[in-house]
Amino acid sequence: MFMKVFAIGDLHLSGNPPTKPMDIFGPHWDNHWIRIKEDWMARVTDEDIVFLVGDMSWALRLDEAACDLQEIASMPGKKYMIRGNHDYWWASANKMRNLMGDAITFLQGHGTAQIIQTEEGPRIIAFGGTRAYLCPGDSHFTPETDQSIYDRELMRTEAALQEMDKAVETLMKSFKSEINVDTTDSDKNNLPTIDINKIPVTKILLLHYPPFNESNTPSGFTDLMETYNIDTCIFGHLHDQISFKRIPKEFGFTKLELVSADYLDFRLKEIM
Repeated sequence: MFMKVFAIGDLHLSGNPPTKPMDIFGPHWDNHWIRIKEDWMARVTDEDIVFLVGDMSWALRLDEAACDLQEIASMPGKKYMIRGNHDYWWASANKMRNLMGDAITFLQGHGTAQIIQTEEGPRIIAFGGTRAYLCPGDSHFTPETDQSIYDRELMRTEAALQEMDKAVETLMKSFKSEINVDTTDSDKNNLPTIDINKIPVTKILLLHYPPFNESNTPSGFTDLMETYNIDTCIFGHLHDQISFKRIPKEFGFTKLELVSADYLDFRLKEIM
């Protein structure tokens, strides 16, 4: 079976029943988690990957977010999550790991890579990221208070990108053992030779904020996307029609995927 990759952001959960129903932001949010779950269950298998790009829960503390995280963890797929600006419950990696085990992998400021099987053959996907932040030039950006946060998020993003590259290098070195074939030695002589250096690599950057300001001008994040040859940048955060319409399909050579739940009409986006 071939693996698929999905993404969604901005679930904005608040317990069951919800303590902060999202329909206060418009009738299109009515029963939004039920609608997302129905789509998720219908399309995702346990072998697939699901990227969750922040704003998962309205909770203020990790123990308060536990029910929302467990609800997400109960869904199919291998789940990788970064932090959003409303995820105040976000705690240390150890505390979150102790709570969720391996049901959700928290990737704030980190990256990884793995080999997946596609119809065209094996492929390496590298992914990771962080919350990101408002970019200079945005009407809401105040240099005195925001510049240091922006700079910190750039450092975290680059750290994740560096980990992604190291993970790819490690996988390339161990590729032969990763695709170990259960056959006899004589049969192995008849297998086609696979050139390790020709295995395609797809690099995916996960952010919560978009990688540019409201005018879509270049930023430190877009510079990193270019420097590290990012194929796809996935982000959320945006919830208004003006923003929905202004986001381009690509920035430089990087494909852009806005995956705010309401933008997706509360369906997961299939990335690969």
